[in-house]
Amino acid sequence: MTGTHTPVRGSRKPPRVRAAASRKPGRVRTHWIVLAALLVGLALALAVQGYTQHLAGIGDDSVPAATGSDGVPASVLHGGPVVDARSSAVRTARPAEHTLALTFDDGPDPTWTPRILDVLKAHHVHATFFVVGTAAIDHPDLIRRMIAEGHEVGIHTLTHADLGQIPEWRRQLEVQGAQRAVAGITGKTATLLRPPYSSENDAVTTQAWSAMLSSASDGYLTVLSTLDSEDWSRPGVPQIVKNAVPTGSQGQVLLMHDGGGDRSQTVAALDQVLDRAAAQGDRVTSVGDALGLATMRTAPPSEQLIGEAFVGGIQASGTVVAVISWLLAASGVVTLVRAVLVVAVASRHHRLARRGRRRRDVPLLPEVTEPVTVIVPAYNESAGIEAAVRSIAASEHPVEIIVVDDGSTDGTADIVEALALPGVIVVRQENGGKPSALNTGLRAASHEIVVMVDGDTVFEPGTVHDLVQPLADPRVGAVSGNTKVANRGGVLGAWQHIEYVVGFNLDRRLFDLAECMPTVPGAIGAFRRDVLLRLGGVSSDTLAEDTDLTMALCRDGWRVVYKDSARAWTEAPATLGALWKQRYRWCYGTLQAMWKHRGAVLQGGAAGKLGRRGLGYLLVLQVLLPLFAPIVDVFALYGLVFLDPVRIAVLWLAFMGAQLAMAAYAFRLDREKLAPLWTLPLQQVVYRQLMYLVVIQSVFTALAGLHLKWHRMERYGSLNVPAPTQGPVSR
Repeated sequence: MTGTHTPVRGSRKPPRVRAAASRKPGRVRTHWIVLAALLVGLALALAVQGYTQHLAGIGDDSVPAATGSDGVPASVLHGGPVVDARSSAVRTARPAEHTLALTFDDGPDPTWTPRILDVLKAHHVHATFFVVGTAAIDHPDLIRRMIAEGHEVGIHTLTHADLGQIPEWRRQLEVQGAQRAVAGITGKTATLLRPPYSSENDAVTTQAWSAMLSSASDGYLTVLSTLDSEDWSRPGVPQIVKNAVPTGSQGQVLLMHDGGGDRSQTVAALDQVLDRAAAQGDRVTSVGDALGLATMRTAPPSEQLIGEAFVGGIQASGTVVAVISWLLAASGVVTLVRAVLVVAVASRHHRLARRGRRRRDVPLLPEVTEPVTVIVPAYNESAGIEAAVRSIAASEHPVEIIVVDDGSTDGTADIVEALALPGVIVVRQENGGKPSALNTGLRAASHEIVVMVDGDTVFEPGTVHDLVQPLADPRVGAVSGNTKVANRGGVLGAWQHIEYVVGFNLDRRLFDLAECMPTVPGAIGAFRRDVLLRLGGVSSDTLAEDTDLTMALCRDGWRVVYKDSARAWTEAPATLGALWKQRYRWCYGTLQAMWKHRGAVLQGGAAGKLGRRGLGYLLVLQVLLPLFAPIVDVFALYGLVFLDPVRIAVLWLAFMGAQLAMAAYAFRLDREKLAPLWTLPLQQVVYRQLMYLVVIQSVFTALAGLHLKWHRMERYGSLNVPAPTQGPVSR
């Protein structure tokens, strides 16, 4: 029959939502500035780390093949190893006779540099250490020890880059970056520079000479070598000693290495080199002392400050990247565990459902045949209300349908009344919001089992019957059905279809067996009427009244289960803007409900399961991981630019393969065709970003203390009464 009840008066929005409409949302938009600033800062930190740690590196220190020496002065090609090109008159110098200037490149190294310093200290010898800026920043205490023990520090660029093979802007960055590292660590600046991959004077190329001139314009003396120990190639201790000990009286500059690899042979050979040099009357010292030059000076306060900021910035970026790396590993583990867990649980849930029982040790439950009241809250649902009501009226299970018209202005109630369907009651009330409409339906219901369904949703003939069967178990207070996307055409529809099947429904199977179901969706859910009335009905405290109500049931000690064979078809947003509004409301409402029921974490029984399992799962998987998602994307770009792009691509493909496998299994459980899964890779590029931006917006809105207004989704009139899904139905 049809009927009209007395209007129920109420405001358009509950008080909290009404307050939101009076507030200006402009303040919330500042969070996008904050997010952009964080991402820019992160990108900068990653760029610094990528440049300093991955764009160059210390390795094979062999000298590249000469490419010509056009333009290199003869005085340089045939002169001394210390080159002064700071003026138009290029000069060179070498140590005095029987003087060996001892130099070390590529350090400091935490293993080998201390051992070399120990050997030098034992022989009372000072040396010149040409340090790599990034290594100095990683091990500043070794640089300070060098200075404290009387050694010289020279510049060996920031990342061990070949100065002759890079553009001028990068030469400046490499040399000045290393200088700032030294100034920030020691408070001193260095005058001596040794270009990486350099050797003797006659090996200076045109490109290397250009780099030497560029450095000289900034006040640097270039130090080459006359003796190469070749310890970088690890030829054996005897050979290193042979290469390093001078054979005549002429002054020499000896090249050795304290970093860049295994320098155990260097440490062993150094002791012998110093003994032999002393035995033949050679004086071993630093480059500056050998030439009578003051090669280090106290840096002005401004340079010290800039150096300290430079060092601190690189160290901070390293810390940021290290923390992010650990968080990425943790998120990867969590994601993998979640995937394995939901698939395993879904498989068990499916097996138990087919046996018609919740647990193996529980006998079969009696069939629920008593009539059911179906409550349809409707506000301006003219586009789909006819299909919704007709589909419910065609149910195989006896139903009473109560359509609560919540102050519609588009003739929704008139459309339902014109259908003149038996068992359909129309209740008109002034607009009071969805919770008010549902409570009106609860008070008007004639039966003890009620089913709540949105006005944009249609049922299959067997949906209501399947949905209410778990209520035969006296421990069950509510049942969630299986929501399906009706308008799944196009890429956006396919993405939402995948999300419903893979995300929502797999999770509901997990929540069911874990006894911590947080949400019975508004599109389809069955409840015990007396329990809802005892709890005070549907609350308007949050924008996710379905989640709030479900959590209240769990905290009252009731089990909430999932029935996958009870299918409801609903309209999904057809535009990105509409999708944003819907998910923003869902997410914000879920956060409200989580906060409202946070006390469940400390409770026992069913409430404790909700608090520690359900709320914990939501917090980690639906709040924290999405908040971290932008960092993951930025880090992925970092990997493509600075790490091995092939490895990154393989990892992404492996992740996508796992996602596809999980999606295919979920589709199989829901008896869905696999065709829409071709859009899954695209979903990771667009849809995923939209969803995590929704979470970010919701979290900032909540933290700002603002209350979001209700966002009603646009209706498209695409609903039709569907035929039953083919395949076995578990009851």
